Amino acid sequence: MPEIPCSKCRRPAIIFQRYSGLHLCRSHFVADFESKAKRAIRQHRWITPGDRIGVAMSGGKDSSALLHFLVKLLGKRHDISLVAFTIDEGIQGYRDCMVARRIAEGLGVEHIPASFEDYFGITVDQIVGKKGDRLSCSYCGVLRRQLLNRVAKQHGITRLALGFNLDDEAQSVLMNVLRGDADRLLRPSGAAEGLVPRIKPFMYIPEREVALYALLHIEGFEIGRCPYSHNALRADVRNLLNDYAWRHPATRYSLVNLGERLSGIGGDVPAAAICESCGEPFIGECRTCRMLSEVLDDLC
Repeated sequence: MPEIPCSKCRRPAIIFQRYSGLHLCRSHFVADFESKAKRAIRQHRWITPGDRIGVAMSGGKDSSALLHFLVKLLGKRHDISLVAFTIDEGIQGYRDCMVARRIAEGLGVEHIPASFEDYFGITVDQIVGKKGDRLSCSYCGVLRRQLLNRVAKQHGITRLALGFNLDDEAQSVLMNVLRGDADRLLRPSGAAEGLVPRIKPFMYIPEREVALYALLHIEGFEIGRCPYSHNALRADVRNLLNDYAWRHPATRYSLVNLGERLSGIGGDVPAAAICESCGEPFIGECRTCRMLSEVLDDLC
């Protein structure tokens, strides 16, 4: 097949953006990608002088691409520091912290590992062994979010950078709609007291573009999915949304914009209480302690 020229410079294109109608060569794709991520940071005022940014580093395409981008953007600044850390959930054959360590150290960034087993005394595999895998993603998600916050605070992190992309954000909005979860849809986006603020520079960038950016800049990132992910509602929503967005390319942007507009009418950030058992903030109830109590009682 003949090469398709870039819409901006006539060099060979490496990607076609269906939502913009543009074919882009490598240099114009990278410029477009990084411009969108920088715009998101400026729009939300996510980074300020003196920040110590912790990148949640799974070793997959999204977090690896994010770390590369932030090193490129901030690596020469003396008023901002970067650190990467990896959470090992305890899923045999899935999480290899050495992959994330190699990528982080290759970019000159300190890498810190943490594990469910060390902090909670249990692994996801053990939870599945006792409770079955139907709710594995619910248990893992709750424990992972708390551990990210705990490790971030222990290492003086002021901003927690997540590799969530446009697809992830659109899926989250649609999941909340399908569950009828008005509280989550209307909840303001600011961080509750005791929670390290999250930043998501790739939230307006499609997953396939994040994957391409990673392929262009990072070698050896992990490409496998969690073996329990088939149980998650997100898997069904991903398939549904991919099918619909193929015919209507702007759908994901519309969902993310809807989510942001709804969160803006949710009033003040809910006040968080501090759990007497684990010392972490919670709203409503400490789901981490409740889940751990359920699982550990079953193990006894």
